[in-house]
Formats: sequence, structure tokens, C-alpha cells
Amino acid sequence: MPMPSEAEIDRLFHAAKAAQAMAHAPYSGFRVGAAVLGEDGAAFAGCNVENAAYPLGACAEAGALSAFVLAGGRRLRAALVLGEGEALTTPCGGCRQRLREFASPDAVVLVAGPQGVRARFTLEALLPASFGPDNLAPTRGPR
Repeated sequence: MPMPSEAEIDRLFHAAKAAQAMAHAPYSGFRVGAAVLGEDGAAFAGCNVENAAYPLGACAEAGALSAFVLAGGRRLRAALVLGEGEALTTPCGGCRQRLREFASPDAVVLVAGPQGVRARFTLEALLPASFGPDNLAPTRGPR
């Protein structure tokens, strides 16, 4: 998978930053924004949405992926997750699997803070030996 261009990374960062500003995080105060890049170069953003019934909240990556799918996206090239604090805000385990549904193991996952990108990973590095759609391809019946 080709590395996103600097312009695409900048677009992802600004989309994630705008989404982060809209996050609903009244309990943790930990606001996260995320953006995914489709094969066509279009960016889709999401923010975390907490809920008083804690397990019902939604991660920023899940929101970005929902917007991506709603727009007809099926394969993504990259994702960017933006959080604050000294520790890197990498996707949680569930979101790593959600990204894998739409991205190959060599897709780029960028981790950013308020000042910009802090780390770059492949999805394979974050989710080694992953289970994805290609694992099911031989057993799938007609659609």
C-alpha cells in the first residue's frame, strides 16, 4: 500500500482535529478524533462519543469508518488517530480489528498529537497475524 502523500496526511490531520473538537467526552475528558483515507483519496472523520452507560460509547475510529462506509467506501489506505497527552493514542484492540475489515495489513496508521503526527505504523505492526476478510473468502457463499 503506498504511503499517503504529505497533502493527504495534512488533510487527515485537519479532519481528525476538527472531529476531536466535536467529541462527546464528559466522563473521561479524553477527546479523540480520527480520520480514514479511502483509495480514492477522500477523507472521512469521526470522534469519540461517551455514554453514561460506559460500554455503550463509540470510538473515533468507528465513527470515521461509519462515515466512510456510508459514502460507499470499501477499501482504505490509511488512518490517523489524534489524541492528547504524552502517551501515544493508538487505536484500541477493537478498532484495530475494525480497521482491518477495510484495510490490508500494510495500510498506514498514523498516530498524532495536537502538534502533528508522532508515530507511523502499519496495521500489521499493530495487529500482527490478523484475521480479516481474506480469511473468509474461500468459504463465502454467493452474495
